[in-house]
Amino acid sequence: MPKKTNSQAVKKAASAVAKKEKNIASILLVEDDTFLSSMYKTKLEIEGYQVYAALNGESGLKMAQEKKPNLILLDIILPKMNGFEVLEKIKSDKNLKHIPVIMLTNLGQKEDIKKSFKLGANEYLIKAHFLPSEVIEKVKKFLK
Repeated sequence: MPKKTNSQAVKKAASAVAKKEKNIASILLVEDDTFLSSMYKTKLEIEGYQVYAALNGESGLKMAQEKKPNLILLDIILPKMNGFEVLEKIKSDKNLKHIPVIMLTNLGQKEDIKKSFKLGANEYLIKAHFLPSEVIEKVKKFLK
């Protein structure tokens, strides 16, 4: 009899974990610098987020379509398809346009910032101006 009770407890715990996992926010990080990608991915996972990482614009767009994350962190200078193109395609897709996009780049020209917002970006962060912990705080605000 104790085995059955133990089995029921295990099933109940597994069910609770599964429910909790369904509530985890997911983030797509599109960054071609493997060091930065790994660092942000680790920091976001420590905060409890599910993180998908893409190293180029093409795979970033494909992952956005497949995973439908709760938020996208998007670099501009990317191989295969730049961040502006990815942003434009995301915001013109009826299944993705609701997803907040934070541009996370080292480009600080006014034209780049204006273009990002015109294409639908929700926030524009210049990597060199923000500590990783500050980027995480911005992400948290969008996912509340």
